[in-house]
Amino acid sequence: MTNLFPFPEFNFEKAPFLIAGPCSAETPEQLRATVSELVKQNIQLIRAGVWKPRTRPNGFEGIGALALPWIESIKKEYPVRFAIEVAAANHVEEALKSGIDVLWIGARSTVNPFTVQEIAESLRGVDIPVLIKNPVNPDLALWLGAFERLESVGLTRLGAIHRGFSNYRDTIHRNSPMWQIPIEFRTIRPEIPMINDPSHISGKRILVPEIAQKALDLNFDGLMIESHYQPDTAWTDAAQQLTPEALGELIGYLKTRKIHFEGPDALHQLEEIRQQIDESDRELLEAFARRMHLVEKIGEYKKANNVAAFQRERWQEVFQSRPEWGRKLGLNSEAVEEIYRVIHQESIRKQTEILDK
Repeated sequence: MTNLFPFPEFNFEKAPFLIAGPCSAETPEQLRATVSELVKQNIQLIRAGVWKPRTRPNGFEGIGALALPWIESIKKEYPVRFAIEVAAANHVEEALKSGIDVLWIGARSTVNPFTVQEIAESLRGVDIPVLIKNPVNPDLALWLGAFERLESVGLTRLGAIHRGFSNYRDTIHRNSPMWQIPIEFRTIRPEIPMINDPSHISGKRILVPEIAQKALDLNFDGLMIESHYQPDTAWTDAAQQLTPEALGELIGYLKTRKIHFEGPDALHQLEEIRQQIDESDRELLEAFARRMHLVEKIGEYKKANNVAAFQRERWQEVFQSRPEWGRKLGLNSEAVEEIYRVIHQESIRKQTEILDK
């Protein structure tokens, strides 16, 4: 794990880094009451939404710069630091003047290179930790590009926040986690700490523990969790916020994992299992190659008979039957469904290629 924040009182090697606080700074009383309870749970970095870009207008979009003096006052009263979202150069200017300790760029900003560049330019020559949330849509290049823009102006203390992606097919999560994207990000940029935001992924407080544990199982470096002293009365995202007490219980429940196996026997057994996985993968690819050869035959047959590549009835039959076959084999039917979407796309591409020759 990488020590992103130079806070000597926090040992980053022994536990995940925790950021917690309300979705929005609503009133001085609400913010102070929440912080006072979070301090009892040993939270040292508080998140609070000051500017709140919303999906649709006419909702509460944050108190704005009026909340910054509240934060300054609370920092004098409690041993905490604050992180806030910035979405424009003037936000950065106001935040820096008020001594904000950590900035983050939100998902709606990351998706827009113009916005990221504006924020980057406003931070040129400033030494402050900046976290970048993944873009709303599942676009790894946009996420990586945001880091490159900030690095181009000299920023070095950067971290990523995985808060999930828009996905109309996901009926469980508010934002689909799509774990493969942050994993691929870490493969490309392993030196950048990765923080998970289970609040925005889940959208429901009951799911926060499950998402948070999954992130730690995947060796994420930290968590950002929304917490409000009276979450049911919160002005924004009430359903996903935890009370500070519930957050403390969650922290006690979470399990961190070792990064590496210990001992030669464990390593030997792991290597044997990995060799079996390699062999299974070869068999899977051979089976996939056989399937694609059959797809090519169908493509030739359709071309000879002037038939379209896409046959809706056949696709419905495959799409309904394969997840059920997988379920009977003990597989996750949703994962099988996703795999066959990809297989179908490749099959249509191959058949179209044959038809267009």
